[in-house]
Amino acid sequence: MAEPSRPDLLQTGPMMPMVEAQLSQHFTVHRLDQGDADQLLAEVGGRIRAVATGVGSTAGGKRRVTGELLARLPKVEIVANFGVGYDAVDVEAAAARGIVVTNTPGVLDDEVADLTIGLLLATIRQIPQAERHLRAGLWPQGGFPLTATLRDRTIGLVGMGRIGQAIARRLAGFGRPIAYHSRRAVEGLPYDHYPDLLALARHVDVLIAIIPGGPETTHLINADVLAALGPTGVFINVARGSVVDEPALIRALQQGTIASAGLDVFAHEPNVPAELVALDNVVLLPHVASATHATRNAMGQLVVDNLLAWREGRDPLTPVPETPLPARA
Repeated sequence: MAEPSRPDLLQTGPMMPMVEAQLSQHFTVHRLDQGDADQLLAEVGGRIRAVATGVGSTAGGKRRVTGELLARLPKVEIVANFGVGYDAVDVEAAAARGIVVTNTPGVLDDEVADLTIGLLLATIRQIPQAERHLRAGLWPQGGFPLTATLRDRTIGLVGMGRIGQAIARRLAGFGRPIAYHSRRAVEGLPYDHYPDLLALARHVDVLIAIIPGGPETTHLINADVLAALGPTGVFINVARGSVVDEPALIRALQQGTIASAGLDVFAHEPNVPAELVALDNVVLLPHVASATHATRNAMGQLVVDNLLAWREGRDPLTPVPETPLPARA
């Protein structure tokens, strides 16, 4: 069987070496983040048939696959996104053009769920603060103060997709009541469903955000939700920074509207507000929920496998719901 041709592919930013090596082997790769992007698009935009892009929007938005970028790629058929979240891709513009967008679901569910539990415990039991107490040589002067506990808490999840369900399964082992908010109840789950987010926030003591980013969820967690969570409440965000009104969250933490927060994501990554860094009632992580060698390799391979399936005339493995599978001749 003849080897398929090497289609022109646009890579919007750095990717893992194992991904870049395979892309270079099977595609003619053009880098949008190296040199003059406008000149590159003027020269090769009309030949690009596939796009590989990374997580989120960095470097001044150069990694975003916008409608404007897609308009300069008249022959593009597929956008392969590294990450389960794909809010950095204009899926509406892609769908209008019949361009399929793929993401990397499934392979990171357990890793993110594990980290979420760790972040929750670190926040409630103040594990980083206790370690700083020891490292600063303060233990001989007195023990670390008593902390809050997970034992008396009801836990609410904002979102109940694959990762949300993996988190809930782990939380069930702690023997705590679980409830969730989503647009529709998920059939077969034993947890209480709250169609009203404010009602969920009033009912629980811990609120965990695990929903996609994008316009529909921007600032879903706002001042009213935080006030409903209350002064003993704990907020955990392993979703996207955009789902939270970050200034409102900072005020809530400063003023005692909620007790504490554990955050793996931020509104303007990698820039974290100095006000958050200065607070001692928040645990901050640099967007590492899926950041293990095994999981990131699996995510990267799924990016490649989606592109190779398309190149070989097969359906991509993990198209997102908003975009169609490409028509086959």
